[in-house]
Amino acid sequence: MILEVVQYGHPALRQKGARIATITPEIQKLVEDMFETMRAAKGVGLAAQQIGRALQLTVIDVRGATDRPSTIQINGKEADVGASMPLVLINPEVKAAGEPEAGTEGCLSFPEIYGEVKRAGKAEVSATNSQGETIEFSCGGLLARAIQHELDHLNGVLFIDRMSRAEKEELKPQLEELQAKTKAALKAAK
Repeated sequence: MILEVVQYGHPALRQKGARIATITPEIQKLVEDMFETMRAAKGVGLAAQQIGRALQLTVIDVRGATDRPSTIQINGKEADVGASMPLVLINPEVKAAGEPEAGTEGCLSFPEIYGEVKRAGKAEVSATNSQGETIEFSCGGLLARAIQHELDHLNGVLFIDRMSRAEKEELKPQLEELQAKTKAALKAAK
C-alpha cells in the first residue's frame, strides 16, 4: 500500500525514532509499504518519520540512480551494489568515514527543493534487516550519502539542517511556503 509521505512542517519529521525490539508481522508489512511508497515517489531512501512513524527504520534502494555510483564492501571485500539492494536498516548504527564531500541532495518530504550538503564520502553500517539478522557493511558514493541522510531522519534531523547558512537562506521562501502549506493542512485535518 502506498502511504502518505509527510512534508516539511509535519512534527513527525523532527521526532527521534524509537528502537524496534521485535520484528513483528506489522513491521514487515510496514517495510513492504515503505518500499512501495518510496518507489512510487521515485526516491532512493525513505525513513519511518517520513510516513509519520517515529521508528528506527529506513529502506534504501539506489539501483535506479545510475548517474551517481555507489560502492559496497562486505567483510572487507568489494561486492555488487545491485545484489545488495534493496536494503532494510532497523536500529542502524552508522559511522561516517572518509573526507566530507559536497553533493546535491533532495528529499521526498521537500518536493522540488534541492541543496548542497557536505557528508562523509564513506560510511560503516551495522543494522538489523527485516529477517532479524545483523548486517554489516561499508559503503561509498550515493549509498553512503543516502544512508547518512536517512540516519539523520531517524534522529529528527533534516537535510536543510546540514546546509550552509547561505544555501538555506536562498531556499527560505520555498521552505516557508512548504511549511505553511503543511501546517495549514494539518490544522484543517483536525
